[in-house]
Amino acid sequence: MLAASCSRVRAPALAGPPAASTPIPEGVRKSLADAGLAGARPRPVWRNTAGGLTFSIASGGGAGPVDYYVKWNPQGSGESLADEVDRLNWLEGRHAVPVVAFFTADRAQEVLVTRALPGESAVSRRWRREPADAMRALGVGLRRLHELPPDECPFDWGVQHRLRSVGAPRESLGEAPPVDRLVVCHGDPCAPNTLLGDDGRFLAHVDLARLGTADRWADLAVMSMSLGWNYADHDEAVFWQAYGIDPDPVRIAYYRRLWNAADEA
Repeated sequence: MLAASCSRVRAPALAGPPAASTPIPEGVRKSLADAGLAGARPRPVWRNTAGGLTFSIASGGGAGPVDYYVKWNPQGSGESLADEVDRLNWLEGRHAVPVVAFFTADRAQEVLVTRALPGESAVSRRWRREPADAMRALGVGLRRLHELPPDECPFDWGVQHRLRSVGAPRESLGEAPPVDRLVVCHGDPCAPNTLLGDDGRFLAHVDLARLGTADRWADLAVMSMSLGWNYADHDEAVFWQAYGIDPDPVRIAYYRRLWNAADEA
């Protein structure tokens, strides 16, 4: 399970696998001990654009299967693992997501431990080589999330909420198009945040700290934008067909502007 965050129109410069020699924050070691995993050896697998790190854990030893992931964020990064915990707990039993095993936060950092799922990121080496399967899984997974009843979701990711969060004036983005369909949105639907099973089918979503209700195009615009960053040779039409909709250029353009405004804030 990788945690990644989309950036502006160009691919993120800082997100990606960190060096194997990446220091393990002391807060990670302490949290593993508190979670009963004191003997585990964390292996760095991802660094996000906010400076947060994700580590894999094989509790049975280095050669054993990965059974936990640890996410670490420094306080003040602009990312909130506490928000992610709230959303993962709400999604449990409703949609395929990791199960929270342990969470702690102090004035310096947040640490979240989740149970591993039997799959790989949609941008792993295998699925970059098989982009058609990845496109289908991305579309199917997002559609399943969007089928959740939005009136049951206690979280908001709508235009007004996002404009207040980033302090962006409405005039700079133009008028928001009418809501096409209100759904439960992922909030950071870049391709790395979808997991695929070994059979190439959608398995789960990760990195859900921004999940909330919004027009479905808020997710669709960003996920489709991320495809070109992650797949050198792909047919975007496969994604749209798997989701079950044709692209809406007006809504796509608006929600990409809104995404970029938040990223630049």
